[in-house]
Amino acid sequence: MAEITPVTEFPDWHDDPVGGDPFTQDLAASYDKGDLCWILVCTILCWQITPAIGFLYAGMHRRKAALTMVLQSLFCACACGIQYWIYGYSLYESRTTNPILGDLSLAVFRNIVAQPSQANADIPDLLYAAFGFTFVSATAMILAGAMLERGRLLPSMFFLLCWTTFVYYVLAYWEWNPSGWLYNMGLYDFAGSGPVHIASGFSALAWSMMLGPRLSDHDHNTVADRKSKLVHHKPHSPLLMCIGTCFIWFGWFAFNGASGGNLSLRMIYVVVNTNLSACGGGIAWVALDYAYKKKFSLVGFCSGIIAGLVGITPAAGYVPVYVAALVGAITSICCFYVVKYKYLLSVDDGLDIFALHGVGGFVGDILTGLFADKWVVALDGVSGDSYLGGWWNGHWRQLGLQLAGATTCAAWSFVVTCILLFVINKIPGMHIRASEEHERNGLDHKYIEDIDYEDPYFSRECICQVSHGMRTIPGTLAPPSPVVASSTPVDMTETKQD
Repeated sequence: MAEITPVTEFPDWHDDPVGGDPFTQDLAASYDKGDLCWILVCTILCWQITPAIGFLYAGMHRRKAALTMVLQSLFCACACGIQYWIYGYSLYESRTTNPILGDLSLAVFRNIVAQPSQANADIPDLLYAAFGFTFVSATAMILAGAMLERGRLLPSMFFLLCWTTFVYYVLAYWEWNPSGWLYNMGLYDFAGSGPVHIASGFSALAWSMMLGPRLSDHDHNTVADRKSKLVHHKPHSPLLMCIGTCFIWFGWFAFNGASGGNLSLRMIYVVVNTNLSACGGGIAWVALDYAYKKKFSLVGFCSGIIAGLVGITPAAGYVPVYVAALVGAITSICCFYVVKYKYLLSVDDGLDIFALHGVGGFVGDILTGLFADKWVVALDGVSGDSYLGGWWNGHWRQLGLQLAGATTCAAWSFVVTCILLFVINKIPGMHIRASEEHERNGLDHKYIEDIDYEDPYFSRECICQVSHGMRTIPGTLAPPSPVVASSTPVDMTETKQD
């Protein structure tokens, strides 16, 4: 057997992209085992965020479409993972020099083994590639909620794969690749507010607009007659919603905590910031809820926690610990009032994806420019004084960079999403909105084999709708749901059966 020697210095990537000969060299010898363990464990913990979002959305849906969201989360975990392996990682992490998009040189993880990652030289390419998979699947699932009870399943799946290709990977290259133009502009986005939250939030707004409002249960007019009404429905399972939120909170420690690419004092700081921001966001939202309604709301608590996590995503590795809770609270307050007055947009975004992720991510980017402190970055033991910080350190220009970066991500996501949905809707058999019959009966009835057809809720003879805690049978009048006026959306509905 050949003698195994440890690698002390890696060859140039263009000379040997693998990093050495595993038959004669220990390719992991130069890496700190603590760093490898931390990122690998965080990768595993991050994975469960995707199904957790499915549980959150399922709980917030009405019962007749809840299982479709769980199925969609499994699809995002599987299909987006295969796509990421085939070409996604290569599109945003290939070692190219153009400022817009990568190439296919790393397709199917070709030559991704032991070379130090571009993101952080403390970990190998393969480990960073594994960690990145959890981001794209979670982002796609955040967006998937926009199909809320009225989007057809197969076109939505096709759209999500197109969206990750033309939106997520493009923005990820701009922000995270050393050749990306936003990266070189000096944007501070620690864990992906732009590609993850702003992109999914503004794309959800576009998808909701293109689908139009849901049908209401208290009358039986056609979709065309209901274009001027928006209806709010309470979640069918607050317990499932809370379980999903708790698992998201748990996973977000790893989501933010491993984004620095090593285990350092700064990463511990990131985990503390993440927790405090979620706490501040939850308290701020539920306090506002109580001030207006004189009751506590589980939906409000969960929304506030999510808003806090979203707000701290770009800021976790930049802001001092004593403003982390403030970041969460400010983000939560902004999101609360967007939700409160969202009827002014006349868009049926029933899961508030735009408010929590789009607006929350935008606010988080701005707060990062305000509160970023170069002292926090220096805790990684490597950066030193290479970062200028934000307004906290008198670096006034940073706020403008943050605003420009967030606006760019929002505009690109919204416009490209509208184009993708318009084109997909024109493909024969790929109309994006479910028929009126399938929307009334529920997407679970159409797509999910596992529902209990003996349950009267799903019976074709007696589809029971739940409204204000009462069961009503079609043909009788349900208690009226609150409605508000809205403008006419783009008609993407096919009245014939899917």
